[in-house]
Amino acid sequence: MLTEERQQIILNEVNARKSVTLSDLCGLLGASGSTVRRDLNSLAERGLLVKVHGGAMSINDNFSNAEQNADEKSRLFNDEKSAIARFAASLIDDGDLVFVDAGTTTEKMIDHLPEKNVTFVTNAFVHAKKLAQRGFKVFLPAGEIKLSTEAIVGAECVNSLQSYNFTKCFIGANGISLSAGVTTTDRNEASVKAAVMKNSRSCYVLADHSKFGQITSVTFAKLNQVKIITDKLDDKKYLTAANIKEVM
Repeated sequence: MLTEERQQIILNEVNARKSVTLSDLCGLLGASGSTVRRDLNSLAERGLLVKVHGGAMSINDNFSNAEQNADEKSRLFNDEKSAIARFAASLIDDGDLVFVDAGTTTEKMIDHLPEKNVTFVTNAFVHAKKLAQRGFKVFLPAGEIKLSTEAIVGAECVNSLQSYNFTKCFIGANGISLSAGVTTTDRNEASVKAAVMKNSRSCYVLADHSKFGQITSVTFAKLNQVKIITDKLDDKKYLTAANIKEVM
């Protein structure tokens, strides 16, 4: 059997059953374990399936480049976002230097922050005002205002963030995918997120369940680079590829 034919059979089986074991594929193909492993590695590298210990899983991701504005996002999954934000806020310790990304879930963190000696940097001017009203020391980076997401973005923003050494950062995302990682719709926002993560000891992505299985246009992190906080994970295959905390 040709390699291409064998790999197509594997892909058809994985997509039909959602997950298959290595032994099942060996029996189906009449091939050795080492041969099937090579095929799985090849298919995984091409983003056609997810290779896991002892077998493979299908990828059923949806691509979208649509970006809802902040008002539209604020009406979605409020209970879930509040639970995520409450847990995220509990991770902040006395003396931390924390970056809080623009976004409706990260904004909800502010109501749950502990009364501690914490300094915040944020690229969201709405967040900055609320943090200051809570009595925290707050810094805003320079840059261009993106009104739809109420965020400060651009090269100037990235440059002004590079001198910070954050203990923790809390980042928003538009999509989380096994094949594409953590994504957003805007290259300028992705550059800000990536710059912050590079200078942070611990990186947390706050994302409700609707973000999983979604791909948007720009990847800013691999799954193994972040800790994901979500409400409830419907598709447990993500647990094999990422550090995920469910809070509901």
